[in-house]
Amino acid sequence: MELEYMLVENDNLKVAPKVDELLTLKAGKIVSDIENGSIAWSNELVAHVIELKTNGPAKSTDDLADKFHANIMEINALLQPLDLKLLGSASHPLMNPNTDTQLWKHSYSKIYALYNTIFNCKGHGWSNVQSTHINLPFYDDKEFEQLHAAIRVLLPLLPGLCASSPILDGQITGFKDTRLEFYKTNQKEIPELTGMVIPERVFSKLDYHATIFEPIKRAIQPYDKDKILDQHFLNSRGAIARFDRNAIEIRLMDIQECPKADIAICALVIEVLKALVNKEFCTLKEQKMWIKEDLFLILNDTIKHAENSKIENLEYLHLFGIESSSSVNEVWKHLYNAVKSKLHKSHHKAIEVILKEGTLATRLLKAIGNDTTEAHIISVYKDMQNCLKTNTLFQP
Repeated sequence: MELEYMLVENDNLKVAPKVDELLTLKAGKIVSDIENGSIAWSNELVAHVIELKTNGPAKSTDDLADKFHANIMEINALLQPLDLKLLGSASHPLMNPNTDTQLWKHSYSKIYALYNTIFNCKGHGWSNVQSTHINLPFYDDKEFEQLHAAIRVLLPLLPGLCASSPILDGQITGFKDTRLEFYKTNQKEIPELTGMVIPERVFSKLDYHATIFEPIKRAIQPYDKDKILDQHFLNSRGAIARFDRNAIEIRLMDIQECPKADIAICALVIEVLKALVNKEFCTLKEQKMWIKEDLFLILNDTIKHAENSKIENLEYLHLFGIESSSSVNEVWKHLYNAVKSKLHKSHHKAIEVILKEGTLATRLLKAIGNDTTEAHIISVYKDMQNCLKTNTLFQP
């Protein structure tokens, strides 16, 4: 499990490209990775984003929120002399990526520089995006087939639970998940990398290599003369197969205001996927039949409207045991009720706040109202930022 946070200045929330200074304060020297017990810290593409991740596979999500929160508190204490803090949510509402972006200049900088040459990383889709990633394991082709089929059909619903990026450039964008709106075309120069975000109907390692990895290798060849880019990292679909570690990584989840929300969402998603794999709602054959184009149509509307997106496709809803048109919020309420008994009680309150009061994007928009002045936006995001300290959900 991986959570990404942005470093910002305390008073005005200006972007602070000082992750190298943070890591130096912790390690005593410039490093790219730090193992801090059960949680590891690492740099990202840009110098203002730090990634916190479980230090190896986690057996349970029950205590992960507390572990991540403890690391956030430690980081903020280290940042205090620099007058900096971490900021949650998937996008900075006031960042100017043209002037505020600095690439990571230390280890792996050659790779980041190549990405910048190909795609120009001084854009919201590259330097103003923080997400939560879940890595779910599989043992063999049979388990990969089951897991990939379940993840593919669940991906369109994720923004209805996780959207947290409704404001860019000081303006309400009209998309509750603006991060994913950029995600769709972020690598348009080489469309083979992202595809249609929803992965293709491939359910074995051999088919995955032939259908996804080989086209990526061919497409990147003219740009990567020194062959320094890895196919696992180039693959930018909303869920990517990591055959190097026998896991599928889900990448469509906006980060939230605090670990309690992130981990509760992850726990719910995991339990729903288990139910799909166990055929509690529908058969494996029914899950596998869905083509990426039809799933993308549902995802696209959810990117815009999040939990308020209306799903009229009854065949899709049938996958989850729902018989009539429903909002995405209603679908998640149904799924939550179906798996609630399997979720640790520590996750219940956070999920119920989201299902009752809306995604973080919805709650931020409620707090902003019609006042999009810079001062008001900063005030609202500072209130949200305080949720990192208390590990509680933002409720305007």
